[in-house]
Amino acid sequence: MASTIRTYLELAKLRIVLLLCFTTVTAMIIAAEGIPSLGTLIATLIGGIFAASGSSAINQYIDRDMDARMSRTARRPIPSGRIAPINALLFGLSLVVWSVLVLGVFVNWLTAALALIGAVYYVVLYTMLLKRNTVINILIGGGAGAFPVLVGWAAVTGVLTYHAWFLFAIIFFWTPPHSWALALLVNSDYARANVPMMPVARGEQVTRVQILLYSIQLFLITLLPAPFKVLGLIYFIAAVVLGVGMIWMSIRLLQVADKAAARSMYKYSTAYLAFLFLAMILDRVM
Repeated sequence: MASTIRTYLELAKLRIVLLLCFTTVTAMIIAAEGIPSLGTLIATLIGGIFAASGSSAINQYIDRDMDARMSRTARRPIPSGRIAPINALLFGLSLVVWSVLVLGVFVNWLTAALALIGAVYYVVLYTMLLKRNTVINILIGGGAGAFPVLVGWAAVTGVLTYHAWFLFAIIFFWTPPHSWALALLVNSDYARANVPMMPVARGEQVTRVQILLYSIQLFLITLLPAPFKVLGLIYFIAAVVLGVGMIWMSIRLLQVADKAAARSMYKYSTAYLAFLFLAMILDRVM
């Protein structure tokens, strides 16, 4: 039983779910201008965990043939034979349904609708339509990972204002340089599976240039919440420091152009988002 539970938790990709929950809580704290009510916080997190975990399971069901061809994903529960594909699909669909019910009943129906739209965005738009067919898969598909901030904002306010879309834009434009850094590390896997990620479709050098350009764009976007009074000085300083670091890492990746630099860029971009959203929380509660 313990082994089965662990295998289903692998389908959920809990490390990614944790980061998504963190961005959700951040949006809730900013929207509430402090700590939101405990009941709303708990219900939103449960619903968010269900939505993200369910979407991940459905994604792995759809990508099971591709995952089997890539060394990075061959040990996932479905291609490794530890979970039957139909069981993974039913598990994912059940979690998404439970997410909508929990959020609709205990939070509000706008929040439930946004969680459902985010799941459909990820599964249908990104996984089924874009991922295997176009090099702009990540450019558009990155919006799926940005939906949790909309969920968190709507959970507190019941509406979506431009403040929430600033947070959405930050994650949306963070996704390409982060994902392309990973793609540089596993380029041969994507080529073997015929997935047109940027390094496969346009080459590694073009990918490094795009990472730099998107890092600069991301830096500029992260500065906007301060002049628009969404966040204050603590956040602004953190955004400048972290953004300069992101650009510097992108320049280094362009100059060095090896796997070690790509790995450093990937790790930095992961930490970048976590620290940026932590700065948002500190800015709001201090």
